[in-house]
Amino acid sequence: MPKRTLTSVLFVLFLRMVAISCFWFGLQYWAMLVGYSLVGAGRFDLLSLPWKVASTSLAVLFPVASLGLWLAVSWGPVIWVLAAGGQVAMYGFLPDVFGANRLVILLHVFVALVYCAFRAVLWYERRRRRQVSVDLP
Repeated sequence: MPKRTLTSVLFVLFLRMVAISCFWFGLQYWAMLVGYSLVGAGRFDLLSLPWKVASTSLAVLFPVASLGLWLAVSWGPVIWVLAAGGQVAMYGFLPDVFGANRLVILLHVFVALVYCAFRAVLWYERRRRRQVSVDLP
């Protein structure tokens, strides 16, 4: 069994923090859809068609991404990319329909950059470990 490095432990901690935020996003969408938040104005039956499609999709994708990220399985980040991409498309490319929310876009970009940095460092550590094991007599 390979030895766990500080980077891999921090990576799992990072994934779990993102998982908690995804779960929170999912809860927010469900609360909106069932009328618990926004004084009931975001209930599913009161939404326009674009909001119905987006909110129901994200209400499902975010909790699933949360589970995958918490378990640190390979499909977790893939589902997160779908959900985050949906929100970036909503708030970045269709602000006339969904409104503008630059904070959500910036947070998703930040998470994606940190994720890529972790993956690059983990790849480099694995490569260095393999090279050291090949060089040893």
